Amino acid sequence: MASATGSTPRTTPTTRHRVVVLALDGVIPFELGIPQRIFGRARTADGELLYEVVTASVRPPGPVRTDADFAILVENGPECLATADTVVVPASYELGPVYEEGRLTEELSSALAHIRPGARLISICTGGYVLAAAGYLDGRTATTHWSSAAHFQHLFPRITVDAEVLFIDDGDVLTSAGVAAGIDLCLHVVRSDHGSAVANDVARRTVVPPHRDGGQAQYIERPVPEPQFATTTSARSWALARLHEPIQLRDMADQESMSVRTFTRRFREEVGISPGQWLAQQRVERARHLLESSDLSVDQVARAAGFGTPQSMRAHLQAALGVTPTTYRRTFTRHP
Repeated sequence: MASATGSTPRTTPTTRHRVVVLALDGVIPFELGIPQRIFGRARTADGELLYEVVTASVRPPGPVRTDADFAILVENGPECLATADTVVVPASYELGPVYEEGRLTEELSSALAHIRPGARLISICTGGYVLAAAGYLDGRTATTHWSSAAHFQHLFPRITVDAEVLFIDDGDVLTSAGVAAGIDLCLHVVRSDHGSAVANDVARRTVVPPHRDGGQAQYIERPVPEPQFATTTSARSWALARLHEPIQLRDMADQESMSVRTFTRRFREEVGISPGQWLAQQRVERARHLLESSDLSVDQVARAAGFGTPQSMRAHLQAALGVTPTTYRRTFTRHP
């Protein structure tokens, strides 16, 4: 099982990878739109689209109910699944026997039979029930929305359910937690396929964080700061502009005119992790970007990202990505 990053690119910029999104009755419109929004905006530096995204139904073309007060018109039937390089199954609130008994309906089983061997499979939220009922998750580790995790595990005992993560990349089958975690997973796939520059561009256009590690807790109960409280936003912006320099916790606290103790507490309330953990994450992201997009030596990247020494950067990348800087750079220089 891979967690979140550093996997070998699966496509090349010259290949238009086809993503087919399966719209089931009761589909959540937000989740249905995630693949088009993320994959559909991925482009090369020259503006060439990298993915073709289409939507299919389990029935002949026609209306599909959503969980909102409107239906959608899907113009492709189940045969479209046979053309997919990647199939995405968003969540639905009308899974019937799939959710209740772990059993596919005849209609859904017939539709999934069109999927070609070797196609990549992705589920968003409770869309994982469909993959599980079809047997695609047997013997694997998977995730789903935290509120359904216990039920999911009980219904499918041959799956190891991890309810503490945003998404799991198990190679050809990937599962995500609820709702917005589908954005994280799709961005991860774009990053894995084409590198962080493309994924970061999509994230900027979508106005979302470019990367939330798949191992990050999907559900954290923590208090939201009161509106009158000062935030740590300025300190984070200040630090991002100085990642190449040594940054002490006292320096960040000074940007907000707070004591170190107060700043650390507020930072955890707002970000969910400590300032030190956050700085390490940002430096790893800076190193990844430089390894992919520049000709700087490993020593120079280590200094520019604020690690100081190649040994320190190597340890951080190994812990975060499971690869060395050299291996990571080699992975993302296989294509322009």
